[in-house]
Amino acid sequence: MALASALLKRYAIARLAGVSWSSTTPGFTRDERTTKPIWRDPLTGAQPVSFNVSHQAGIVALVAAADYPVPGRAEAVQVGVDVVCTSERRDRDQELIRKEGWGSFVDMHADVFAVGETSYLKYQVLSAVPGLVPRDNQGGPPTPEQVADGKLRAFYALWALREAYVKLTGEALLAEWLGELEFRPTPAWDMPAVETKEGEEEGEDAQVLRKFEIRFRGKKVEDVNMCLRSMGPDYMVATAIRTPEDPNIGLGWRLGPYEILALDDVLSFAESAV
Repeated sequence: MALASALLKRYAIARLAGVSWSSTTPGFTRDERTTKPIWRDPLTGAQPVSFNVSHQAGIVALVAAADYPVPGRAEAVQVGVDVVCTSERRDRDQELIRKEGWGSFVDMHADVFAVGETSYLKYQVLSAVPGLVPRDNQGGPPTPEQVADGKLRAFYALWALREAYVKLTGEALLAEWLGELEFRPTPAWDMPAVETKEGEEEGEDAQVLRKFEIRFRGKKVEDVNMCLRSMGPDYMVATAIRTPEDPNIGLGWRLGPYEILALDDVLSFAESAV
């Protein structure tokens, strides 16, 4: 996936910055303060595109912003993205839950969640999200595996949201303040991005969530625009964006949908943008 990630970054730079494919190579570096990967125009030193990349189980997700605050510059935009696959480690996760229990499974990962999030996942998630675990076709009770699948979907949804936020800041999931960041379930967050049903259109609440209550060190975060999007039954993508100089700009941007590209699409563009 490293190759696909590298190609997609070059695709975004060439397309959004309007430069040739060959000229994208020398500009990749890291931000001096956050160490986030960035691209600077070798001729001007400008940063025309702000981007972030994540990959998981065969999918590479990239979010990018260009031409803000002025055309040709994008250093005033912070972006973060994370893609998760609920089925990639399903057998391992299910086995751990069978042997150790759901509470122990959550506790194994407690160092990357806030205390309130850990409590929510362990004790409240099923009652807070009534439709998270579907009943069978006859209306009977769900199996233990179905219950675990529902809990795991909520777990990975929260994981993706947190990581997208952390990547927006330029930190890693081992940031010292990680336990002070908390996503609190709200009435708008009534379903952790369940899979898209046949016939559903982009924007329906069943596959796209946009309203979250975020707390950092006890204070409500009101300058970050976030979106959690389902990509079929197995994948979810969380996107975060912030414009620190004028938060209302970023808060007003509509996040999504993603453009779906095959590797051949990227290679064809590369050949035409030499």
